Amino acid sequence: MPTTSQTDGRQPTAAVSTVDLRKSYGDKTVLDGIDLRIPAGSVFALLGPNGAGKTTAVKILSTLISADGGQAQVAGHDVATSPDGVRAAIGVTGQFSAVDGLITGEENMLLMADLHHLTRREGRRITAELLERFDLTEAAKKPAATYSGGMKRRLDIAMTLVGSPRIIFLDEPTTGLDPRSRHGMWQIIRELVTGGVTVFLTTQYLEEADELADRIAVLNNGKIAAEGTPEELKRIVPGGHVRLRFTDPAAHRAAASALAEATRDDEALTLQTPSDGSQRALRSLLDRLDTAGIEADELTVHTPDLDDVFFALTGPADIPNQPNQSKENAR
Repeated sequence: MPTTSQTDGRQPTAAVSTVDLRKSYGDKTVLDGIDLRIPAGSVFALLGPNGAGKTTAVKILSTLISADGGQAQVAGHDVATSPDGVRAAIGVTGQFSAVDGLITGEENMLLMADLHHLTRREGRRITAELLERFDLTEAAKKPAATYSGGMKRRLDIAMTLVGSPRIIFLDEPTTGLDPRSRHGMWQIIRELVTGGVTVFLTTQYLEEADELADRIAVLNNGKIAAEGTPEELKRIVPGGHVRLRFTDPAAHRAAASALAEATRDDEALTLQTPSDGSQRALRSLLDRLDTAGIEADELTVHTPDLDDVFFALTGPADIPNQPNQSKENAR
């Protein structure tokens, strides 16, 4: 992942920050005191069950609706007192495509250029560049209604980039896309961040957040239930362990004596010992084996994945649709 921008070599610049952000609809509290600080030049993912308030947070930060309380700044501008400054710095791709299917892809792009008050020459130049960048040049003259789902999503993001935003809000950008299109979208997001753009991502795909995000927050019942890097979040869920396999029965017995807390399988010649999978924990385990003069033939680390984190923090009632993922990584 790219390194976040820094102003003094130590403190990352905050592209988005909120303090005690609150929003209710009638007697339903959607956001109940949200604190966020998102460094510039990074990908931040907001996860949560359906109806958790992810889209509401995006709408407040993009000035589409107002908060009931708290403060929020985007690109250094207060969303309440300087909405025009916020709008000039951001791009938004919502859950539902903004593409007009009755006109061509190129015409959609040129319309966005007009909305950004670009000159005709500049608008055509940027349109041509973005259509090429998003592999849409051949389809540029065709009505957008004829585009596939993945092509429409690429055009949607290309339209968002016409104004050269520093911060992009992507609200579930890959929902409904096939796996190939989804992976293509991931590559686009990585390229945006490499270019210095900050991406605020909401998604129903936990694998997507794990793959892309520098930091993740889990929103549940109006509050941030947990926040951290993907690896930090995985370590808060119990169940992690290290599995050691031996080919020599004597080494297996010796390791079982040295690691009294381990669960042993004499038939498979394996030991399983609890571990959070951190570097410190692995180093401690290997030091104990070295001290005893024991070498395992294979060491496998099992860490909880984001599915486990999501279940633990939000409960099993409403779980995003996930592809099967392996939870074991050979080391």
